[in-house]
Amino acid sequence: TCVDLRLTTCADGTYNRTTFPTALDHWSCEAVEASSEYILLSVLHHLLEGQCNPDLRLLGCAVLAPRCEGSRVRRPCRRVCQGLQEACQPAFDAIDMAWPYFLDCTRYFASEEEGCFDPLEQLRGDLEPEEVLPSGLPPTFIRFAHHSYAQMVRVLKRTAARCAQVAKTYSIGRSFDGKDLLVIEFSGRPGQHELMEPEVKLIGNIHGNEVAGREMLIYLAQYLCSEYLLGNPRVQRLLNTSRIHLLPSMNPDGYEVAAAEGAGYNGWTSGRQNAQNLDLNRNFPDLTSEYYRLAVERGVRTDHIPIPQHYWWGKVAPETKAVMKWMRTIPFMLSASLHGGDLVVSYPFDLSKHPLEEKMFSPTPDEKMFKLLARAYADVHPMMMDRSEHRCGGNFLKQGSIINGADWYSFTGGMSDFNYLHTNCFEITVELGCTKFPPEEALYRLWQHNKEPLLSFLEMAHRGIKGMVVDRFGKPVKNARIVVRGIRHDVTTAPDGDYWRLLPPGSHVVIAQAPGYAKVMKRVTIPLRMKRAGRVDFILQPLGAGPKKSLPTLQRAVTRFQAPRRDPAEQDPEPLGAHRLPLARGSKPWWWSYFTSLTAHRPRWLLKY
Repeated sequence: TCVDLRLTTCADGTYNRTTFPTALDHWSCEAVEASSEYILLSVLHHLLEGQCNPDLRLLGCAVLAPRCEGSRVRRPCRRVCQGLQEACQPAFDAIDMAWPYFLDCTRYFASEEEGCFDPLEQLRGDLEPEEVLPSGLPPTFIRFAHHSYAQMVRVLKRTAARCAQVAKTYSIGRSFDGKDLLVIEFSGRPGQHELMEPEVKLIGNIHGNEVAGREMLIYLAQYLCSEYLLGNPRVQRLLNTSRIHLLPSMNPDGYEVAAAEGAGYNGWTSGRQNAQNLDLNRNFPDLTSEYYRLAVERGVRTDHIPIPQHYWWGKVAPETKAVMKWMRTIPFMLSASLHGGDLVVSYPFDLSKHPLEEKMFSPTPDEKMFKLLARAYADVHPMMMDRSEHRCGGNFLKQGSIINGADWYSFTGGMSDFNYLHTNCFEITVELGCTKFPPEEALYRLWQHNKEPLLSFLEMAHRGIKGMVVDRFGKPVKNARIVVRGIRHDVTTAPDGDYWRLLPPGSHVVIAQAPGYAKVMKRVTIPLRMKRAGRVDFILQPLGAGPKKSLPTLQRAVTRFQAPRRDPAEQDPEPLGAHRLPLARGSKPWWWSYFTSLTAHRPRWLLKY
């Protein structure tokens, strides 16, 4: 017999009728609520720090309180369980917890042929409906208004469908409250990396109450699609030669808090943090302090610094983990983070080289290049170029509306510094205006001010040099180092052997090297007005291939460039959830006492050992 579903933890599922007894032999709602399985579902959100939420909870509810339709039980789909287990198993491993027995995909789930249902269907509900435009408006119409999460998702999905040959959407993970971090990408071949095609990302709304960047990227997505279809040669060239990824909202949970108060409110902090009350732009690993420590030593690498293990012992937001995983998956070389609260473009480092100095010019080895990137945005922004000192951002006028981040104010855990020190990516920070949540009537003007700077910045991905590093048989050499003499910051080749190195105009000595190969050196001259990356390829010879008498010299050259620590390229990537100290042999995990204090039924099935 079907009865009403009266379980609080399962109240937001896709059905409201269940039946007893269940597959776990529970005979009433009270028996389910007293079970350790139900307690696990109610706290899993916090144990996994937002990862796989609410997916696992809804999946577990489909087993604990099965769906009942017309006196018939419908079991959840096995494929949904298998997909979630593959995605979420690392999160359980990170806290030394076994995969729950009642989520055994072979035992409690069914196939499509058996008439299963998808318990996560509602999570995809926002992605399907089409929002019909008012009659008489062309498909190129852009609605200059604030977008709720559901509206943003629909616009991005609809835009990708209109330009399916050059665009697609994908999710890089979920926010703490379970919202997809949705990206729209534009490329000649969406969904795949093409050789020597630069990978660029733009990120908005890292602070939930700074919403201008979120809207600018939603408008930019629609603009790129429409102009591509209309045959705009500039946009077509950009999309055919670059792979552009737009993440309009990195903090959708914070946005909901800010949007509830509305545009033009006076509070500068409501909604800034994510749902865990974490500032996402202070939540990345502090590699800058480690850089300053290494920079005083000779012969030590100061790029591609690994994430310190102690970082994972703290509280790391799921949004931060998702972006770090994204950066590890795609070989980004250029990025911008869009903020609000002032009108200026800042660039790394954001942490002062002297820890006690709140404002101190702290340049990277690529100071010249970062200034060129910042100017590419600021020099074509009409308000940043306005000569009035009384306007928003007028105090940055003498610097040309660009500034070194630490020279403005110093902070640790920023995303831009992390990009530069952990990957090949150069990221700037753009403050779009003094009003963090502008009124709707100001959005069109904001777009007019930022459209050209955004396009100009995206085109900077084609500055400097690019090329392939291969061995003598033409096989790609991945993780080869591209060294520029005089700039103590190397980039590495992608898995396909291609690389990109942003460089200012001038003459440079570029060296390619990899373990087991002799280094190759080339002199490169980049003209002042050159607007496309020069092609510089390298063919590496194995160390034993040349005359024997030259081997000691070559060996010394390679040794001199090696760091006294393991090359990050040879290290296993850090587990994205490994933030707990390892267990002593025979001891219980940190979460065990929580369960034993709540229920007499000790869930030993959660123990891995």
